[in-house]
Amino acid sequence: MTDSPPATARQETALRLDEVALSLDGNAGPVDILHAVTLEVPVGQTLGLVGPSGSGKSSLLMLMGGLERASAGQITALGHDLTALDEDALARFRRDNMGVVFQSFHLIPTLTALENVATPLELAGVADAGTRARAELEAVGLAHRGGHYPGQLSGGEQQRVALARAAAPRPKILLADEPTGNLDAASGAAIMDLLFGLRDRHGSTLVMVTHAEDLAARCDRTVRLRDGRIEA
Repeated sequence: MTDSPPATARQETALRLDEVALSLDGNAGPVDILHAVTLEVPVGQTLGLVGPSGSGKSSLLMLMGGLERASAGQITALGHDLTALDEDALARFRRDNMGVVFQSFHLIPTLTALENVATPLELAGVADAGTRARAELEAVGLAHRGGHYPGQLSGGEQQRVALARAAAPRPKILLADEPTGNLDAASGAAIMDLLFGLRDRHGSTLVMVTHAEDLAARCDRTVRLRDGRIEA
Protein backbone atom coordinates (compact mmCIF):
# COMPACT_ATOMS: atom_id res chain seq x y z
CA MET A 1 0.00 0.00 0.00
CA THR A 2 1.27 3.44 -0.89
CA ASP A 3 1.94 6.28 1.53
CA SER A 4 -0.47 8.58 -0.33
CA PRO A 5 -3.85 6.92 -0.94
CA PRO A 6 -6.33 8.63 -3.26
CA ALA A 7 -8.12 11.61 -1.77
CA THR A 8 -11.72 10.84 -0.77
CA ALA A 9 -12.84 14.15 0.79
CA ARG A 10 -12.54 17.87 0.19
CA GLN A 11 -9.14 19.20 1.26
CA GLU A 12 -10.74 22.03 3.25
CA THR A 13 -12.02 19.37 5.65
CA ALA A 14 -9.40 18.22 8.13
CA LEU A 15 -11.45 15.37 9.64
CA ARG A 16 -14.74 13.76 8.70
CA LEU A 17 -16.55 10.91 10.42
CA ASP A 18 -19.55 9.27 8.72
CA GLU A 19 -21.78 6.97 10.81
CA VAL A 20 -18.80 5.80 12.85
CA ALA A 21 -19.36 3.15 15.51
CA LEU A 22 -17.00 1.43 17.94
CA SER A 23 -17.57 -1.81 19.83
CA LEU A 24 -14.99 -3.50 22.05
CA ASP A 25 -14.95 -6.99 23.52
CA GLY A 26 -15.68 -7.09 27.25
CA ASN A 27 -15.85 -9.93 29.78
CA ALA A 28 -19.60 -10.21 29.24
CA GLY A 29 -19.47 -9.74 25.47
CA PRO A 30 -19.25 -6.78 23.07
CA VAL A 31 -19.54 -3.30 24.58
CA ASP A 32 -20.82 -0.48 22.37
CA ILE A 33 -18.65 2.62 22.91
CA LEU A 34 -19.73 4.91 20.05
CA HIS A 35 -22.94 4.90 18.02
CA ALA A 36 -23.23 6.25 14.46
CA VAL A 37 -21.17 9.39 15.05
CA THR A 38 -21.14 11.85 12.15
CA LEU A 39 -18.87 14.87 12.50
CA GLU A 40 -16.88 17.25 10.29
CA VAL A 41 -13.94 19.39 11.40
CA PRO A 42 -12.81 22.11 8.96
CA VAL A 43 -9.13 22.84 8.43
CA GLY A 44 -7.80 25.27 11.04
CA GLN A 45 -10.70 24.84 13.49
CA THR A 46 -10.21 24.23 17.22
CA LEU A 47 -12.74 21.69 18.49
CA GLY A 48 -13.39 20.77 22.10
CA LEU A 49 -14.86 17.33 22.85
CA VAL A 50 -16.68 17.40 26.19
CA GLY A 51 -19.01 15.17 28.16
CA PRO A 52 -19.13 13.00 31.29
CA SER A 53 -16.65 10.21 31.98
CA GLY A 54 -17.42 7.18 29.86
CA SER A 55 -19.18 9.19 27.15
CA GLY A 56 -16.69 8.10 24.48
CA LYS A 57 -14.63 11.30 24.10
CA SER A 58 -11.19 9.69 24.25
CA SER A 59 -12.30 6.77 22.10
CA LEU A 60 -13.50 9.22 19.46
CA LEU A 61 -10.16 11.02 19.54
CA MET A 62 -8.29 7.71 19.15
CA LEU A 63 -10.40 6.90 16.09
CA MET A 64 -9.59 10.29 14.58
CA GLY A 65 -5.89 9.55 15.01
CA GLY A 66 -6.10 6.03 13.61
CA LEU A 67 -5.02 4.66 16.99
CA GLU A 68 -8.23 2.63 17.25
CA ARG A 69 -10.15 0.87 14.47
CA ALA A 70 -13.79 1.77 13.89
CA SER A 71 -16.26 -1.11 13.96
CA ALA A 72 -18.39 0.61 11.31
CA GLY A 73 -18.48 3.79 9.27
CA GLN A 74 -15.78 5.82 7.53
CA ILE A 75 -13.12 8.22 8.83
CA THR A 76 -11.27 10.57 6.50
CA ALA A 77 -8.39 12.83 7.47
CA LEU A 78 -7.01 15.45 5.09
CA GLY A 79 -8.80 13.70 2.27
CA HIS A 80 -7.49 10.20 3.02
CA ASP A 81 -9.70 7.29 4.07
CA LEU A 82 -8.14 6.06 7.33
CA THR A 83 -10.47 3.07 7.48
CA ALA A 84 -8.91 1.72 4.28
CA LEU A 85 -5.28 1.89 5.49
CA ASP A 86 -3.34 -0.95 7.07
CA GLU A 87 -1.35 -0.41 10.27
CA ASP A 88 1.89 0.52 8.52
CA ALA A 89 0.18 3.08 6.29
CA LEU A 90 -1.66 4.52 9.30
CA ALA A 91 1.62 4.89 11.17
CA ARG A 92 3.17 6.72 8.22
CA PHE A 93 0.14 8.99 7.91
CA ARG A 94 0.29 9.91 11.61
CA ARG A 95 4.03 10.51 11.36
CA ASP A 96 3.61 12.90 8.44
CA ASN A 97 0.37 14.66 9.40
CA MET A 98 -0.58 14.33 13.07
CA GLY A 99 0.65 15.21 16.53
CA VAL A 100 -0.88 13.54 19.60
CA VAL A 101 -0.67 14.77 23.20
CA PHE A 102 -1.75 12.38 25.95
CA GLN A 103 -2.77 13.04 29.55
CA SER A 104 0.01 10.80 30.85
CA PHE A 105 2.79 12.29 28.67
CA HIS A 106 4.12 8.97 27.25
CA LEU A 107 7.72 10.16 27.13
CA ILE A 108 10.50 7.59 26.65
CA PRO A 109 12.14 7.43 30.12
CA THR A 110 15.60 6.45 28.84
CA LEU A 111 15.84 9.44 26.49
CA THR A 112 16.53 13.06 27.43
CA ALA A 113 13.96 15.76 26.78
CA LEU A 114 15.80 16.80 23.63
CA GLU A 115 16.04 13.21 22.40
CA ASN A 116 12.32 12.66 23.04
CA VAL A 117 11.45 15.67 20.90
CA ALA A 118 13.93 14.73 18.18
CA THR A 119 12.81 11.09 17.89
CA PRO A 120 9.76 11.57 15.60
CA LEU A 121 11.81 13.92 13.41
CA GLU A 122 14.59 11.36 13.08
CA LEU A 123 12.07 8.64 12.23
CA ALA A 124 10.70 10.91 9.51
CA GLY A 125 14.20 11.45 8.11
CA VAL A 126 14.35 15.18 8.93
CA ALA A 127 17.92 16.32 8.30
CA ASP A 128 18.00 19.03 10.98
CA ALA A 129 16.15 17.00 13.65
CA GLY A 130 18.35 18.18 16.52
CA THR A 131 18.13 21.83 15.58
CA ARG A 132 14.36 21.74 15.18
CA ALA A 133 13.96 19.81 18.44
CA ARG A 134 15.95 22.48 20.31
CA ALA A 135 13.77 25.19 18.76
CA GLU A 136 10.58 23.44 19.90
CA LEU A 137 11.94 22.99 23.43
CA GLU A 138 12.77 26.68 23.46
CA ALA A 139 9.23 27.49 22.30
CA VAL A 140 7.82 25.75 25.40
CA GLY A 141 10.38 27.35 27.71
CA LEU A 142 12.55 24.29 28.30
CA ALA A 143 15.69 24.95 26.31
CA HIS A 144 17.67 24.72 29.55
CA ARG A 145 16.23 21.27 30.38
CA GLY A 146 17.07 19.49 27.12
CA GLY A 147 19.66 17.24 28.76
CA HIS A 148 17.35 16.07 31.57
CA TYR A 149 15.47 12.78 31.60
CA PRO A 150 11.68 12.61 32.16
CA GLY A 151 12.17 11.36 35.71
CA GLN A 152 14.08 14.55 36.48
CA LEU A 153 11.25 16.80 35.29
CA SER A 154 8.05 17.93 36.98
CA GLY A 155 4.66 16.91 35.57
CA GLY A 156 4.23 20.30 33.96
CA GLU A 157 7.68 20.10 32.40
CA GLN A 158 7.03 16.61 31.08
CA GLN A 159 3.83 17.79 29.42
CA ARG A 160 5.75 20.69 27.88
CA VAL A 161 8.20 18.18 26.40
CA ALA A 162 5.25 16.13 25.11
CA LEU A 163 3.83 19.27 23.48
CA ALA A 164 7.17 20.06 21.87
CA ARG A 165 7.44 16.49 20.59
CA ALA A 166 3.94 16.63 19.09
CA ALA A 167 4.58 20.02 17.48
CA ALA A 168 8.09 19.34 16.16
CA PRO A 169 6.96 17.61 12.93
CA ARG A 170 4.67 20.63 12.30
CA PRO A 171 1.52 18.49 12.08
CA LYS A 172 -1.55 19.51 10.12
CA ILE A 173 -3.76 17.94 12.82
CA LEU A 174 -3.07 18.16 16.56
CA LEU A 175 -5.00 15.82 18.88
CA ALA A 176 -4.92 16.33 22.65
CA ASP A 177 -6.48 13.94 25.17
CA GLU A 178 -7.02 15.68 28.53
CA PRO A 179 -3.64 17.47 28.22
CA THR A 180 -4.07 19.15 31.63
CA GLY A 181 -5.66 16.22 33.46
CA ASN A 182 -2.58 15.31 35.51
CA LEU A 183 -1.53 18.89 36.30
CA ASP A 184 -2.36 21.48 38.93
CA ALA A 185 -4.40 24.53 37.91
CA ALA A 186 -1.44 26.84 37.31
CA SER A 187 0.52 24.28 35.27
CA GLY A 188 -2.63 23.34 33.36
CA ALA A 189 -3.32 26.95 32.39
CA ALA A 190 0.26 27.35 31.18
CA ILE A 191 0.02 24.17 29.11
CA MET A 192 -3.20 25.36 27.48
CA ASP A 193 -1.58 28.68 26.55
CA LEU A 194 1.30 26.76 25.00
CA LEU A 195 -1.01 24.34 23.19
CA PHE A 196 -3.02 27.11 21.55
CA GLY A 197 0.21 28.97 20.82
CA LEU A 198 1.68 25.95 19.05
CA ARG A 199 -1.57 25.56 17.11
CA ASP A 200 -1.34 29.19 15.99
CA ARG A 201 2.35 28.93 15.11
CA HIS A 202 1.95 25.85 12.93
CA GLY A 203 -1.60 26.49 11.65
CA SER A 204 -2.78 23.09 12.85
CA THR A 205 -6.34 21.88 13.25
CA LEU A 206 -6.77 21.18 16.98
CA VAL A 207 -9.14 18.62 18.52
CA MET A 208 -9.04 18.46 22.30
CA VAL A 209 -10.77 16.21 24.83
CA THR A 210 -11.36 17.94 28.15
CA HIS A 211 -13.59 17.86 31.23
CA ALA A 212 -12.92 21.55 31.87
CA GLU A 213 -15.65 23.76 30.46
CA ASP A 214 -13.43 26.85 30.63
CA LEU A 215 -10.82 25.16 28.45
CA ALA A 216 -13.44 23.97 25.97
CA ALA A 217 -14.77 27.54 25.81
CA ARG A 218 -11.45 28.63 24.31
CA CYS A 219 -12.13 26.46 21.26
CA ASP A 220 -13.92 27.69 18.14
CA ARG A 221 -16.52 24.98 18.62
CA THR A 222 -17.62 22.47 21.24
CA VAL A 223 -19.16 19.04 20.67
CA ARG A 224 -20.76 17.27 23.64
CA LEU A 225 -20.94 13.49 23.85
CA ARG A 226 -23.17 11.35 26.05
CA ASP A 227 -23.42 7.57 26.02
CA GLY A 228 -21.39 7.36 22.83
CA ARG A 229 -23.55 9.79 20.87
CA ILE A 230 -23.25 13.46 19.95
CA GLU A 231 -25.88 15.44 21.80
CA ALA A 232 -28.09 17.70 19.69
